[in-house]
Amino acid sequence: MGVVVTDAEVTLTDVLTLRIAADEPIAEGTRLILRQRGTGEERDVVLGTPGGRVLGALGEAGVAVSLAPLGLAPGRWDAYLESGGSRVRIQSVDPGFSLDGLDAYALGRRELAYRAYRTMSGFLAIKIEEAEPVADVRAVWFREGRFEVTGLLAYTGLDDDDRNRTARLALRHNDPDATVTVAATVQGVRFHAALSLCDVLAATPESEGVWEPSLEVDGVDGELPLGARLDDVEGKRRRVHYPQAVVDGVPITPSFTSDDELRLEVGT
Repeated sequence: MGVVVTDAEVTLTDVLTLRIAADEPIAEGTRLILRQRGTGEERDVVLGTPGGRVLGALGEAGVAVSLAPLGLAPGRWDAYLESGGSRVRIQSVDPGFSLDGLDAYALGRRELAYRAYRTMSGFLAIKIEEAEPVADVRAVWFREGRFEVTGLLAYTGLDDDDRNRTARLALRHNDPDATVTVAATVQGVRFHAALSLCDVLAATPESEGVWEPSLEVDGVDGELPLGARLDDVEGKRRRVHYPQAVVDGVPITPSFTSDDELRLEVGT
């Protein structure tokens, strides 16, 4: 059986919806199988049951599968269809998400975030991550001696409205006694903050080290790390490079960690 996904999406209620083009009707009892990379662990649902609805018969079919009841652990899960003892990996021509859709999905308070995507080799897979509240970075720049950052508050459960919220950006050095703080602007779930690079240099006599930014927002428990996870760019430490600023002869460079959190590298 040849199958190709032409449209894939995980809805706001964590339901995987697929539009599948097949060279033959999807037979009764066909199973959707998700197989975790690395462990080989599998979860399956019989299509046509309450957990795996199928609409359509010839040529094209719509599939809807609720993901939460499957107990999928964080990681990457490849998708297969199995019928009559034959298993085929599901090909895909759809990226599986839109950036606007990812923003809408991240407005809810979640423990796990599910994302459908097309692998580099053209197959359907599901990416699952723990979804802790984060200040998702959209833009970083240096201007007039300041470090500025804008972004979106993700997985906080806050409404995307016009309400202004009290907020504070903090930069902490790997020396625990060195911290720079400044008021930040938050409207709804959008944030903007700017601080003086001279204040950063003045906070540490040696003018070097790594600074970790975080955001405190009224109505949100705890500090939010600044990261960049709501997009399709993986491995940002290797792929995303910002221009360097030089203040009083000291280089300052924004960069990402291996888990896509933002840092300021000073004098390194």
